[in-house]
Amino acid sequence: MSKSEPNDESFNLNRRAVQVSPETVMRIKNLEMRAKIVVEGFMSGLHRSPYHGFSVEFTDYRQYTVGDDLRYLDWKLFARQDRYYIKRFEDETNLRCYLLVDMSSSMGFGSGEFNKYEYAKTMAATLAWFLNRQRDAVGLITFGDRIVDMIPPRYRAGHLRRLMVMLENSTSGKSTDLAAPLEQIAETVSKRGLVVLISDLLAPVDNFKKNLNYLRSRGHDVVILRTLDPAEIDFTFDQATMFQDLESGREIYVDPRSAANDYKRRFEAHEAAIKEACDHLGIDFFQIKTDQPLENSLFNLLQARAQGGQSVKRTTQARSHA
Repeated sequence: MSKSEPNDESFNLNRRAVQVSPETVMRIKNLEMRAKIVVEGFMSGLHRSPYHGFSVEFTDYRQYTVGDDLRYLDWKLFARQDRYYIKRFEDETNLRCYLLVDMSSSMGFGSGEFNKYEYAKTMAATLAWFLNRQRDAVGLITFGDRIVDMIPPRYRAGHLRRLMVMLENSTSGKSTDLAAPLEQIAETVSKRGLVVLISDLLAPVDNFKKNLNYLRSRGHDVVILRTLDPAEIDFTFDQATMFQDLESGREIYVDPRSAANDYKRRFEAHEAAIKEACDHLGIDFFQIKTDQPLENSLFNLLQARAQGGQSVKRTTQARSHA
Protein backbone atom coordinates (compact mmCIF):
# COMPACT_ATOMS: atom_id res chain seq x y z
CA MET A 1 0.00 0.00 0.00
CA SER A 2 1.44 3.35 -0.96
CA LYS A 3 1.77 5.85 1.84
CA SER A 4 0.49 9.39 1.56
CA GLU A 5 3.19 10.90 3.73
CA PRO A 6 6.93 10.56 4.41
CA ASN A 7 8.37 7.20 5.35
CA ASP A 8 8.98 7.88 9.01
CA GLU A 9 8.30 5.34 11.77
CA SER A 10 6.66 8.02 13.93
CA PHE A 11 3.92 8.48 11.33
CA ASN A 12 2.67 4.92 11.45
CA LEU A 13 -0.45 3.80 13.24
CA ASN A 14 0.85 2.36 16.50
CA ARG A 15 -1.55 -0.37 17.64
CA ARG A 16 0.49 -1.03 20.77
CA ALA A 17 -0.11 2.37 22.32
CA VAL A 18 -2.50 2.72 25.25
CA GLN A 19 -4.62 -0.36 24.62
CA VAL A 20 -7.07 -1.03 27.43
CA SER A 21 -8.36 -4.56 28.05
CA PRO A 22 -12.08 -5.11 27.30
CA GLU A 23 -12.63 -6.25 30.91
CA THR A 24 -11.34 -2.91 32.20
CA VAL A 25 -13.42 -0.93 29.72
CA MET A 26 -16.61 -2.85 30.53
CA ARG A 27 -16.28 -2.07 34.23
CA ILE A 28 -17.02 1.56 33.36
CA LYS A 29 -20.78 1.90 33.73
CA ASN A 30 -21.25 4.92 31.48
CA LEU A 31 -21.22 3.90 27.80
CA GLU A 32 -20.22 7.34 26.56
CA MET A 33 -17.26 7.37 28.93
CA ARG A 34 -16.19 3.94 27.69
CA ALA A 35 -16.17 5.19 24.11
CA LYS A 36 -14.27 8.34 25.01
CA ILE A 37 -11.53 6.42 26.84
CA VAL A 38 -11.08 3.94 23.98
CA VAL A 39 -10.94 6.69 21.33
CA GLU A 40 -8.54 8.86 23.31
CA GLY A 41 -6.25 5.88 23.86
CA PHE A 42 -6.42 5.07 20.18
CA MET A 43 -5.73 8.65 19.12
CA SER A 44 -2.65 8.78 21.32
CA GLY A 45 -1.20 6.03 19.13
CA LEU A 46 -2.34 7.57 15.86
CA HIS A 47 0.77 9.45 14.77
CA ARG A 48 -0.45 11.54 11.86
CA SER A 49 -2.32 8.68 10.20
CA PRO A 50 -1.43 8.12 6.54
CA TYR A 51 -5.05 7.25 5.82
CA HIS A 52 -7.20 9.71 3.93
CA GLY A 53 -10.37 10.94 5.54
CA PHE A 54 -9.64 10.25 9.17
CA SER A 55 -7.91 13.52 9.98
CA VAL A 56 -9.79 16.78 10.36
CA GLU A 57 -6.48 18.61 9.96
CA PHE A 58 -5.07 17.34 6.69
CA THR A 59 -5.17 14.40 4.30
CA ASP A 60 -1.50 13.89 3.59
CA TYR A 61 1.86 15.49 2.81
CA ARG A 62 3.64 16.31 -0.39
CA GLN A 63 7.09 17.70 -1.01
CA TYR A 64 7.47 21.46 -1.12
CA THR A 65 7.80 23.11 -4.50
CA VAL A 66 8.67 26.71 -5.26
CA GLY A 67 5.63 28.93 -4.96
CA ASP A 68 3.80 26.89 -2.27
CA ASP A 69 2.23 28.79 0.60
CA LEU A 70 4.74 28.70 3.45
CA ARG A 71 1.93 28.82 6.01
CA TYR A 72 1.36 25.11 5.35
CA LEU A 73 4.99 24.08 5.72
CA ASP A 74 5.53 21.54 8.49
CA TRP A 75 8.57 22.81 10.41
CA LYS A 76 8.54 19.94 12.93
CA LEU A 77 8.82 17.45 10.10
CA PHE A 78 11.63 19.53 8.58
CA ALA A 79 13.51 19.35 11.89
CA ARG A 80 13.29 15.55 11.91
CA GLN A 81 13.95 14.80 8.24
CA ASP A 82 15.68 17.94 6.93
CA ARG A 83 13.18 18.07 4.08
CA TYR A 84 10.35 20.44 3.30
CA TYR A 85 6.81 19.05 3.22
CA ILE A 86 3.48 20.78 2.72
CA LYS A 87 0.24 19.68 4.39
CA ARG A 88 -2.49 18.92 1.86
CA PHE A 89 -5.88 19.91 3.22
CA GLU A 90 -9.22 18.42 2.20
CA ASP A 91 -12.65 19.90 1.78
CA GLU A 92 -15.00 19.66 4.74
CA THR A 93 -17.27 17.21 2.93
CA ASN A 94 -18.28 14.73 5.58
CA LEU A 95 -19.01 11.05 5.58
CA ARG A 96 -22.47 9.65 6.23
CA CYS A 97 -22.13 6.48 8.28
CA TYR A 98 -24.80 3.99 9.33
CA LEU A 99 -24.04 1.70 12.26
CA LEU A 100 -26.14 -1.49 12.25
CA VAL A 101 -26.05 -3.26 15.61
CA ASP A 102 -27.45 -6.78 16.17
CA MET A 103 -29.55 -7.03 19.36
CA SER A 104 -30.83 -10.56 18.82
CA SER A 105 -30.82 -13.08 21.65
CA SER A 106 -27.70 -14.84 20.38
CA MET A 107 -25.78 -11.64 21.10
CA GLY A 108 -26.57 -12.19 24.78
CA PHE A 109 -24.07 -15.06 24.97
CA GLY A 110 -20.86 -14.54 26.89
CA SER A 111 -18.39 -16.98 28.41
CA GLY A 112 -16.66 -14.29 30.46
CA GLU A 113 -17.56 -11.16 32.41
CA PHE A 114 -19.67 -9.67 29.60
CA ASN A 115 -21.63 -10.84 26.58
CA LYS A 116 -21.33 -10.16 22.86
CA TYR A 117 -23.94 -7.41 22.85
CA GLU A 118 -22.19 -5.53 25.65
CA TYR A 119 -19.02 -5.65 23.57
CA ALA A 120 -20.81 -4.83 20.30
CA LYS A 121 -22.63 -1.79 21.66
CA THR A 122 -19.38 -0.50 23.17
CA MET A 123 -17.70 -0.99 19.81
CA ALA A 124 -20.54 0.89 18.09
CA ALA A 125 -20.32 3.68 20.67
CA THR A 126 -16.57 3.89 20.07
CA LEU A 127 -17.01 4.17 16.30
CA ALA A 128 -19.76 6.78 16.75
CA TRP A 129 -17.60 8.84 19.11
CA PHE A 130 -14.63 8.64 16.74
CA LEU A 131 -16.59 9.60 13.63
CA ASN A 132 -18.41 12.36 15.48
CA ARG A 133 -15.03 13.69 16.54
CA GLN A 134 -14.18 13.87 12.84
CA ARG A 135 -17.39 15.88 12.23
CA ASP A 136 -18.98 13.01 10.31
CA ALA A 137 -22.70 12.29 10.32
CA VAL A 138 -23.44 9.04 12.16
CA GLY A 139 -26.71 7.13 12.29
CA LEU A 140 -27.76 3.98 14.10
CA ILE A 141 -30.09 1.05 13.47
CA THR A 142 -30.57 -1.62 16.16
CA PHE A 143 -32.29 -4.85 15.20
CA GLY A 144 -33.11 -8.40 16.21
CA ASP A 145 -35.88 -10.24 14.41
CA ARG A 146 -37.08 -6.77 13.38
CA ILE A 147 -35.78 -3.21 13.44
CA VAL A 148 -35.92 -1.98 17.05
CA ASP A 149 -34.80 1.64 16.71
CA MET A 150 -33.44 3.88 13.99
CA ILE A 151 -31.75 7.29 14.06
CA PRO A 152 -30.68 8.84 10.74
CA PRO A 153 -27.11 10.11 10.34
CA ARG A 154 -26.56 13.63 11.65
CA TYR A 155 -23.82 15.79 13.04
CA ARG A 156 -25.20 18.29 15.50
CA ALA A 157 -25.33 19.03 19.20
CA GLY A 158 -27.00 16.30 21.24
CA HIS A 159 -27.05 13.74 18.44
CA LEU A 160 -24.20 11.62 19.84
CA ARG A 161 -25.97 11.47 23.18
CA ARG A 162 -29.12 10.13 21.49
CA LEU A 163 -27.07 7.34 19.92
CA MET A 164 -25.58 6.41 23.28
CA VAL A 165 -29.01 6.24 24.93
CA MET A 166 -30.30 3.95 22.16
CA LEU A 167 -27.32 1.63 22.53
CA GLU A 168 -27.94 1.31 26.26
CA ASN A 169 -31.03 -0.80 25.51
CA SER A 170 -30.72 -4.50 26.33
CA THR A 171 -30.85 -7.31 23.78
CA SER A 172 -34.19 -7.53 22.04
CA GLY A 173 -35.71 -10.02 19.66
CA LYS A 174 -35.23 -13.75 19.34
CA SER A 175 -33.81 -14.62 15.94
CA THR A 176 -31.36 -12.68 13.79
CA ASP A 177 -33.03 -11.09 10.77
CA LEU A 178 -30.32 -9.27 8.85
CA ALA A 179 -32.57 -8.71 5.85
CA ALA A 180 -34.83 -6.12 7.51
CA PRO A 181 -32.24 -3.45 8.44
CA LEU A 182 -30.32 -3.91 5.19
CA GLU A 183 -33.52 -3.50 3.18
CA GLN A 184 -34.44 -0.43 5.23
CA ILE A 185 -31.19 1.32 4.38
CA ALA A 186 -31.13 0.25 0.75
CA GLU A 187 -34.70 1.44 0.12
CA THR A 188 -34.73 4.69 2.10
CA VAL A 189 -31.20 6.06 1.85
CA SER A 190 -30.49 7.83 -1.40
CA LYS A 191 -27.14 9.38 -0.50
CA ARG A 192 -24.16 7.07 -0.59
CA GLY A 193 -22.47 6.32 2.69
CA LEU A 194 -20.58 3.83 4.78
CA VAL A 195 -22.54 0.97 6.35
CA VAL A 196 -20.90 -0.79 9.31
CA LEU A 197 -22.66 -4.03 10.29
CA ILE A 198 -21.88 -5.32 13.81
CA SER A 199 -23.30 -8.80 14.31
CA ASP A 200 -22.40 -12.40 15.09
CA LEU A 201 -23.95 -13.30 11.69
CA LEU A 202 -25.53 -16.43 13.11
CA ALA A 203 -27.97 -16.70 10.25
CA PRO A 204 -27.96 -18.45 6.86
CA VAL A 205 -25.69 -16.55 4.47
CA ASP A 206 -28.32 -16.60 1.70
CA ASN A 207 -30.66 -14.65 4.00
CA PHE A 208 -28.49 -11.53 3.92
CA LYS A 209 -26.24 -11.92 0.85
CA LYS A 210 -28.93 -10.56 -1.48
CA ASN A 211 -29.43 -7.44 0.63
CA LEU A 212 -25.72 -6.81 0.96
CA ASN A 213 -25.51 -7.01 -2.81
CA TYR A 214 -28.33 -4.48 -3.10
CA LEU A 215 -26.50 -2.08 -0.77
CA ARG A 216 -23.33 -2.34 -2.82
CA SER A 217 -25.26 -1.80 -6.04
CA ARG A 218 -26.59 1.46 -4.60
CA GLY A 219 -23.03 2.67 -4.11
CA HIS A 220 -22.67 2.16 -0.36
CA ASP A 221 -19.39 0.99 1.11
CA VAL A 222 -19.92 -1.87 3.57
CA VAL A 223 -17.76 -3.06 6.46
CA ILE A 224 -18.73 -6.11 8.52
CA LEU A 225 -17.40 -6.49 12.06
CA ARG A 226 -18.38 -10.02 13.01
CA THR A 227 -18.43 -10.18 16.80
CA LEU A 228 -17.92 -13.55 18.46
CA ASP A 229 -17.13 -14.92 21.90
CA PRO A 230 -13.84 -16.88 22.05
CA ALA A 231 -15.73 -19.98 23.25
CA GLU A 232 -17.79 -19.96 20.03
CA ILE A 233 -14.67 -20.02 17.90
CA ASP A 234 -12.51 -22.40 19.91
CA PHE A 235 -15.34 -24.51 21.39
CA THR A 236 -13.66 -24.63 24.79
CA PHE A 237 -16.43 -26.62 26.50
CA ASP A 238 -15.17 -29.85 28.05
CA GLN A 239 -18.06 -31.20 30.10
CA ALA A 240 -21.30 -32.77 28.95
CA THR A 241 -24.14 -30.40 29.73
CA MET A 242 -27.52 -29.08 28.63
CA PHE A 243 -27.16 -26.30 26.05
CA GLN A 244 -29.94 -23.83 25.24
CA ASP A 245 -30.42 -22.11 21.90
CA LEU A 246 -30.74 -18.45 22.92
CA GLU A 247 -32.88 -17.62 19.88
CA SER A 248 -35.27 -20.57 19.76
CA GLY A 249 -35.17 -21.54 23.44
CA ARG A 250 -34.68 -25.20 22.49
CA GLU A 251 -32.54 -27.25 24.87
CA ILE A 252 -30.24 -30.05 23.82
CA TYR A 253 -27.88 -32.30 25.75
CA VAL A 254 -24.37 -32.17 24.27
CA ASP A 255 -21.22 -34.13 24.97
CA PRO A 256 -18.44 -31.77 23.76
CA ARG A 257 -16.03 -34.64 23.17
CA SER A 258 -18.24 -36.12 20.47
CA ALA A 259 -19.69 -32.86 19.15
CA ALA A 260 -16.54 -30.72 18.90
CA ASN A 261 -15.35 -31.88 15.49
CA ASP A 262 -18.77 -31.57 13.87
CA TYR A 263 -19.29 -28.13 15.44
CA LYS A 264 -15.94 -26.83 14.21
CA ARG A 265 -16.58 -28.20 10.73
CA ARG A 266 -19.96 -26.47 10.51
CA PHE A 267 -18.60 -23.26 12.04
CA GLU A 268 -15.70 -23.10 9.59
CA ALA A 269 -17.99 -23.82 6.64
CA HIS A 270 -20.31 -21.00 7.69
CA GLU A 271 -17.39 -18.62 8.11
CA ALA A 272 -16.00 -19.58 4.70
CA ALA A 273 -19.39 -18.90 3.09
CA ILE A 274 -19.52 -15.43 4.69
CA LYS A 275 -16.00 -14.59 3.53
CA GLU A 276 -16.73 -15.82 0.02
CA ALA A 277 -19.85 -13.65 -0.18
CA CYS A 278 -17.95 -10.60 1.09
CA ASP A 279 -15.08 -11.15 -1.34
CA HIS A 280 -17.53 -11.48 -4.22
CA LEU A 281 -19.36 -8.28 -3.27
CA GLY A 282 -16.28 -6.24 -2.41
CA ILE A 283 -17.16 -5.97 1.28
CA ASP A 284 -14.55 -5.57 4.01
CA PHE A 285 -14.94 -8.38 6.55
CA PHE A 286 -13.33 -8.59 9.99
CA GLN A 287 -13.89 -11.23 12.65
CA ILE A 288 -13.48 -9.82 16.15
CA LYS A 289 -13.31 -11.76 19.40
CA THR A 290 -14.69 -10.15 22.52
CA ASP A 291 -11.36 -10.60 24.31
CA GLN A 292 -9.62 -8.29 21.83
CA PRO A 293 -8.97 -4.60 22.59
CA LEU A 294 -11.76 -2.38 21.30
CA GLU A 295 -9.21 -0.16 19.57
CA ASN A 296 -8.88 -2.91 16.98
CA SER A 297 -12.28 -2.05 15.53
CA LEU A 298 -11.08 1.49 14.84
CA PHE A 299 -7.88 0.21 13.30
CA ASN A 300 -9.83 -2.23 11.10
CA LEU A 301 -12.08 0.56 9.87
CA LEU A 302 -9.08 2.73 9.00
CA GLN A 303 -7.36 -0.16 7.29
CA ALA A 304 -10.43 -1.11 5.29
CA ARG A 305 -10.94 2.38 3.93
CA ALA A 306 -7.26 2.81 3.06
CA GLN A 307 -6.66 -0.56 1.43
CA GLY A 308 -9.93 -0.36 -0.47
CA GLY A 309 -8.74 2.76 -2.23
CA GLN A 310 -11.62 4.64 -0.66
CA SER A 311 -11.62 7.95 1.15
CA VAL A 312 -13.85 7.92 4.20
CA LYS A 313 -14.58 11.57 3.60
CA ARG A 314 -15.52 12.32 0.04
CA THR A 315 -12.77 14.71 -0.94
CA THR A 316 -12.33 16.59 -4.16
CA GLN A 317 -8.78 15.24 -4.42
CA ALA A 318 -9.45 11.55 -3.68
CA ARG A 319 -6.59 9.28 -4.54
CA SER A 320 -6.45 5.51 -4.71
CA HIS A 321 -4.15 3.49 -2.44
CA ALA A 322 -2.45 0.45 -3.86
